[in-house]
Amino acid sequence: MDFLLKKISSSEYQNLIEQAQIIEKDGYGIKVYLLSDGRYLKLFRNKRLISSATLFPHVYRFKRNVEKLRQLNIPTLQVENTFAIPDIKRHAVIYTPLKGKTLRQHLNKHSVDESLLFQLGEFLAHLHQKGIFFRSVHFGNIILTPDKQLGLIDVADMQISYFPLNYFKRLRNFKHFLRVTEDIQLLANADKIEAGYLAYSQIKNRFFIKKLRNVLKGLMGTTN
Repeated sequence: MDFLLKKISSSEYQNLIEQAQIIEKDGYGIKVYLLSDGRYLKLFRNKRLISSATLFPHVYRFKRNVEKLRQLNIPTLQVENTFAIPDIKRHAVIYTPLKGKTLRQHLNKHSVDESLLFQLGEFLAHLHQKGIFFRSVHFGNIILTPDKQLGLIDVADMQISYFPLNYFKRLRNFKHFLRVTEDIQLLANADKIEAGYLAYSQIKNRFFIKKLRNVLKGLMGTTN
């Protein structure tokens, strides 16, 4: 599928990132730039020589997921361009960010707002009801917008089905949700998240509720 992407040269790439700020990098190199005009450039690499990403690169998944989220009226970023950079063996996307602060940024500066945690539980339930399984769901990828809505960023690692998630996937996603110790430490408890989730989803299954409660208590217990 690489041949479908517009290709840019090394010099074009260097012109693009001139005066850009490095936002994220790992042992393989730079992952995200903040461009001088306020847009972001995200770079993708294939982690294995032969993988599903060879046939369907991550940049396509990212763009597809953004489009699906917008169709579902879930606040997210706006993709402007996708292309390949053969000289550095990367695919790239340029996007306009979703305005607001990440939950991590917000909770680091403000005391825990129980109404926000209830809203967060409702939001997670809404995603699950819409068939969205977001492996990278955490406080750094959930945005609180200026009009107090919740939205998503960094959405490449996501599956969207036509049906609500089953109980197993919902519980599994909650384990993804609070796997970052830094995020758990920002919470006094997760009771309001649970309450919001159950209120929105209207799930009455006692087995699921017990499992959900145990998952949240177990995660919160890691900070004790």
